[in-house]
Amino acid sequence: MAADAGPARAWRDATAPLPPGPLLRIGCGATEVAVAPEAGGRIAQIVHDGIAQLVGPEDGTLATIAWGCYPMLPWAGRVRRGRFRFEGRAHALRTNFEGHAIHGLGFASAWRVEAQAPDAVALSLRLPRDTDWAFGGTAHQRITVAPGRVRLTLSLTAGDTAMPAEIGWHPWFRKPERVDFAPAWVYPRDAEGIATLPLAPAPPGPWDDCFPGDGEIVLHRAGQRLRLRSDCEHRVVFDAAPHATCIEPQTGPPDAFNLAPRRLAPGERLTRWFELAW
Repeated sequence: MAADAGPARAWRDATAPLPPGPLLRIGCGATEVAVAPEAGGRIAQIVHDGIAQLVGPEDGTLATIAWGCYPMLPWAGRVRRGRFRFEGRAHALRTNFEGHAIHGLGFASAWRVEAQAPDAVALSLRLPRDTDWAFGGTAHQRITVAPGRVRLTLSLTAGDTAMPAEIGWHPWFRKPERVDFAPAWVYPRDAEGIATLPLAPAPPGPWDDCFPGDGEIVLHRAGQRLRLRSDCEHRVVFDAAPHATCIEPQTGPPDAFNLAPRRLAPGERLTRWFELAW
């Protein structure tokens, strides 16, 4: 197990390079997973039946925001201009992407390795309680490989004070040949590219949008059929890039701290799972 990596870093430019650091390798049968604890506790690569699934550092992509599959917390997506109110008080997050605060604190922080087995790894992260993030809290994730599937579990627990909270995952899948997804509704984006309400009928793709719902999405690539399932209540789909498609299960929409706030009471835990199955 690694030494305590300390609390999450409160700020990092999301476009700055983030090398993977030492990798932990777990697997089962035809499925292998490389985990990068020091690079946001993210999955650096998944290989199934010899086919790499993610855009990884081997592709020459090292921007913090743009590779692997990373956890998003204590918020997912953008917080508009990094500003929100919670329990009557104004708060400001330092912005890290296009003038907004994006994807939380965990995706650029070093996570502590709590346990490792041949087919699983457990990680944890302490959130800061300082001028950049006033609430503290702790996060845990577990990555488990079984025959033909990878299951991710993520949780966020409030400390001794209430906190706003959203969690999710941001995988960068190598470009599929087809995506089976037919959303009915979308959070419309405004001129700043931020999700808004009320919901509207979903437009045809390509997308960089958030959709309510918890249904399965299927990716077809290199003769494989990858089913994505989660108990998260929202999906963000970004498929405008020529080299990748992102299917992001999230508990809330982008800018949820302003749009649809969720409150964790002291000691309360928010937990969700995300499964990839071939």
